[in-house]
Amino acid sequence: MNRTTLSLIAGATALAAVTGFAALSAPDTPGADTTAKAAAQLPVERTSLLCPAPSLSDIAETSYTSFTPVTKGTGSGGKAELQAAAQEAKDGTGGDKGKDGGKSGERKPGKPALTPKEPGKPVTGDSSGAESPALVGTADGRFAPGWTVQETTEVAAGTGRGLQGVNCTAPDTSFWFPGASTAADRTDYVHLTNPDDSAAVVDIELYGKDGTLQSTVGEGITVQPHSTDPVLLSTLTDGQQANLTVHVNVRSGRVGAAVQALDDKLGGDWLTASTDPSGSLVLPGIPKDATSVRLVAFTPGDADADLKVRLASPSGLITPAGHETVHVKGRMTTAVDLGDVTRGEAGSLVLTPTDRSVPVVAALRVVRGKGDKQETAFIPATRPVGTRATSADNSAKGSTLSLTAPGRAATVEVTASAGSEGGTPVSKTYTIKAGTTQDIEPPVPSGLKGTYALTVEPKSGGPVYGARTLAATEGGVPGFTVQTLPDDRGTVAVPEADEDLSVLN
Repeated sequence: MNRTTLSLIAGATALAAVTGFAALSAPDTPGADTTAKAAAQLPVERTSLLCPAPSLSDIAETSYTSFTPVTKGTGSGGKAELQAAAQEAKDGTGGDKGKDGGKSGERKPGKPALTPKEPGKPVTGDSSGAESPALVGTADGRFAPGWTVQETTEVAAGTGRGLQGVNCTAPDTSFWFPGASTAADRTDYVHLTNPDDSAAVVDIELYGKDGTLQSTVGEGITVQPHSTDPVLLSTLTDGQQANLTVHVNVRSGRVGAAVQALDDKLGGDWLTASTDPSGSLVLPGIPKDATSVRLVAFTPGDADADLKVRLASPSGLITPAGHETVHVKGRMTTAVDLGDVTRGEAGSLVLTPTDRSVPVVAALRVVRGKGDKQETAFIPATRPVGTRATSADNSAKGSTLSLTAPGRAATVEVTASAGSEGGTPVSKTYTIKAGTTQDIEPPVPSGLKGTYALTVEPKSGGPVYGARTLAATEGGVPGFTVQTLPDDRGTVAVPEADEDLSVLN
């Protein structure tokens, strides 16, 4: 046996170990069984999450809640932790340090900001003021499947006052944010966080009502390893636009991205990315007492999109009077004020093509309260719950779970986890009628102490979409924040295959 044959066998054996004994049969091998076997759903083994720096306010109070649902088949090993990211400096103190090889964003390992102890039980942490850092998190083994971290900030006064919340996001290479703004009363930042060991290069593209806003400042932004870079949108363009779509496009590497949208009078919140461009979209969980709802939509292609607008209410799908359809011009941002579209009932917006399907992204700006006691939150279009969705940072009061089944009816099991400081899990099953939205006062763990998490698992029927609202009135201001509930991607499809090294004969 010569050296070449030995090398081939060694390489094939290594490949089989990595791929789970992937079949190496040539397609034309006589007698080879080329029938593909069904993919198995296995728990993911590693998850990354990125939490943006929570606030620029000295009076901000931020809490973090980490939770991993118990998932079968994960084994007993693994860990999860969140570390502080370095802050990109713009005044030269954190830039290229010259010939000594230092880099902006260089990080010295420190004590983890948050370290979960076990799946099935939330762990919490907190911080105060404007210096709270962004966090870079990793989880592996039994802590990885469905790992969710919620960042919730209360700001008592000033621009963006109220309740701000965001689910820490996974790194990616493309993000769409319809609903941002560079208006005079808005201060919007897009936060870019790089979890990796090499720099990421990012372009930020802005689209207004008349199309692309020309800017070279947003091109080729370098985000150093393990660091975060908040970019003020108004510095990227000269004009003021009330409604913008922001596209974060990563040329190299990957980042986490979220927009912090702060209003001088209407409070503020985090605007997370819309789901990938699609011909049909669902925006779930509009609070029933919303006093103003604005739809912002954008199509990335050159073709125009015509969308049918319907509200999934508790009694079924209805068409808002005067807003039966919306026309979205290609590569131009369209905004439509829907007023108090829910009229005191739970609701979710359902957008479908009137004729041909054109991919669109969309988000809602939702306002509660009146006069100088108004507060704002955002609801992006989202993926369905899928296999399971997870929501952290719930308390005995102030949490509302909103579920919608825009097509067929569905049965859903909702489980309240153990509390962060004590309590026994509780599960309840709900039926969501076809074409409706149901607001649910979620189950609460018996003997609850601290905060708890919710998992939502569809059991039968059609696709389900969901959102969780946190509400806390402070000084007469109805503070609130809404997080959608897409599939937590706790499992991954792995094709089943057999070992076959006959190709080496």
